[in-house]
Amino acid sequence: MTAPSFSYPVLRMKPKANARAIRRGFPWVFSNELVLDRRAKALAPGSIAILEDAEHTPLALVGVNPASKIAARVLDCDTNATIDRDWLEARLAKALSLRQRLYDAPFYRLVHAEADGLPGLIVDRFGDTVVVQPNAFWADTLIEEIADALMAVTGVANVLKNASGRGRHLEGLDDLDVTLRGEAPDAPITVEMNGARYMADLTGGQKTGLFFDQRPNQAFAQRLAQGARVLDVFSHVGGFALAALAGGASSALAVDGSAPALALARDGAEAMGAAERFDTREGDAFETLQALGQEAGRFDLVICDPPAFAPAKPALDAGLRAYERVARLSAPLVEEGGYLVLCSCSHAADLSSFQGACLRGIGRAGRRAQLIHTGGAGPDHPLLPQLAESGYLKALFFRL
Repeated sequence: MTAPSFSYPVLRMKPKANARAIRRGFPWVFSNELVLDRRAKALAPGSIAILEDAEHTPLALVGVNPASKIAARVLDCDTNATIDRDWLEARLAKALSLRQRLYDAPFYRLVHAEADGLPGLIVDRFGDTVVVQPNAFWADTLIEEIADALMAVTGVANVLKNASGRGRHLEGLDDLDVTLRGEAPDAPITVEMNGARYMADLTGGQKTGLFFDQRPNQAFAQRLAQGARVLDVFSHVGGFALAALAGGASSALAVDGSAPALALARDGAEAMGAAERFDTREGDAFETLQALGQEAGRFDLVICDPPAFAPAKPALDAGLRAYERVARLSAPLVEEGGYLVLCSCSHAADLSSFQGACLRGIGRAGRRAQLIHTGGAGPDHPLLPQLAESGYLKALFFRL
């Protein structure tokens, strides 16, 4: 790659900072690792800079946000690169080639942030529409170039910006959703996965409208669902419940606190011709689990896929207690010889900690468990080995 026609500013690491980690692929530089003098602090959030170690050796091009705890995000280890539309198109084309090899239909996570070399950037694809979450300042600053590059590489007609999410708040970014190119769909989009039909609301739903990451775990649960009575708690738009129905479940009950999400789940069941086997229950998940226990409700397959109870380390202890409580309340609802699936999307809770919390809850419920399968996110959510946080999703399948 030729040298850029201009010079990027320089950001330098402190002598005791771990420059070796950057050389080995770690994508973040924290503010306490940088020499944040007056010149560095004056860099506009979203700027591109050359990161140097304490000996002035160039390490990488980084997206900068001096006001964030993650003050620099590695974009390219070639410090002669130029972060422009051509660069974006090359990264997007590489990401697209993986998904096209994996999936027959264009419904998947197209860009999974750091693992696809685009730190802080999430892109989910729904046919000819993509939903973009620029959760880092550099990506938000270049959002117009990203939109153009997405259209050029994928051929999609519509590019929507979703500004929800904790990451944007931490970066100091706005929460305004925008239609960047084309038009926002005026109705939910039908997405087929594992033989089920889901209704994805790209403008009014949670995050980008549908969670693609659970696709392989829903497929495994489907193998346990033939003829089963199924309970899907924290169901959203019917993620596990509709997959179970497609797998031959005799019945499925979806529980969620969102009436609009449950309405989409019912629409999905109707589209599958499974409405008569499907029911919903709106309410707080913990309260509903307690009520079902008092009603002596019993199911052959119970799945609990809650939101992140431990999104960051300060919330870890409280989050693990919440996961233990979910296990304690859900285990009594499982018939002897039935199956319990417990999931976590918490970055801060590693697999060992999460599994320990689940087993404590199951034990406190007076049940004993066999662990038969451990699942993660699908391959459209690749893991960056140097960044443990990118392996956030955990799904534990127990037989009780």
